Amino acid sequence: MQSLATLDIGGGTQDFLLWRADQPLENAVKAVLPSPTQAVAARIRRARRQGRDVFLYGWLMGGGAMASAVKEHLAAGLKVRATSQAAASLHDDPAKVKAMGVEIAEEGPPGAVAVFTTDIDLTAFSQMLCGFEASLPQTWALAVCDHGYSPGASNRKFRFQMWRDFLAKGGDMDHLMSLTPPPAMTRLQALAQQCPGALLMDTAAAALWGALEDPAVAELAPGGVCVVNLGNMHTVGFLVRGRQVLGIYEHHTGCLDVKSLADHIERFTACRLGDNEVFDSQGHGCAYLPGAPGKALPVVITGPRRALARGLGWTTAVPHGDVMLSGCFGLLAAARARQAEA
Repeated sequence: MQSLATLDIGGGTQDFLLWRADQPLENAVKAVLPSPTQAVAARIRRARRQGRDVFLYGWLMGGGAMASAVKEHLAAGLKVRATSQAAASLHDDPAKVKAMGVEIAEEGPPGAVAVFTTDIDLTAFSQMLCGFEASLPQTWALAVCDHGYSPGASNRKFRFQMWRDFLAKGGDMDHLMSLTPPPAMTRLQALAQQCPGALLMDTAAAALWGALEDPAVAELAPGGVCVVNLGNMHTVGFLVRGRQVLGIYEHHTGCLDVKSLADHIERFTACRLGDNEVFDSQGHGCAYLPGAPGKALPVVITGPRRALARGLGWTTAVPHGDVMLSGCFGLLAAARARQAEA
């Protein structure tokens, strides 16, 4: 592998790193950009200000800000129509999409603003790099937070089952990257179709790999460390010893404050935080392997919502001198480790 484009796609930003084997990492092309859902939401809101209907077409992508903009558009008395694929970005169940007021059809209404939906705009990245005499490589490593397709079931429980399955297989960090996502992980499936051969990973898993790229964090790993990714939408904690994950905690960042975060992580490291408690407080869950330390551990944080932990005395991971690109550095590290084992 001589080059790799990495993209960590979150709810607030999408972070990009273009790595080349013949170039120092410090000189690599880097960018922190608005996330795809934020960009699509901005286009919908511009159409609302213009008093125009909207037609969503393209691929299934993350909802978040886009879904909020769609609701605002409908509340303003304007129409939103979406193709079946684009509509799935709003909800897995077409009936619930229609109940929102969104029409599902493969063609837009006359005069509507057409808005392309995708988690990865390859044309935009190619054009951006072209202006700086750089080009995209053939290989991508991509990360998104995928809840999966779970008709009739809680998507929070369904997503956390992914982490349970990972722990049940031993918690080996090398198993966090894949070429072939499960069929139910629809966002990852959409990325795989748009970027054949791309390496795929969850955003929290990429952040974990990236945090361990900080030498100070890597030194803690053999004795055990708790790595917490404070994302714009999700907070995910990992109990790690060496290269093995022994426990996972996931909650919605918006449901936490500094007091509840500190309490949860303290009890999580001690293996005293219950799965039902996390779920009942609108989180996803909490799970441990039998070998989890069950004691206080050093806590390392990463992610754009690090300020939520201000004053707690936790260490901030700074992989390769950059606090915002942990996910990209994690994707790169996981991809290179995968190549080394091949």
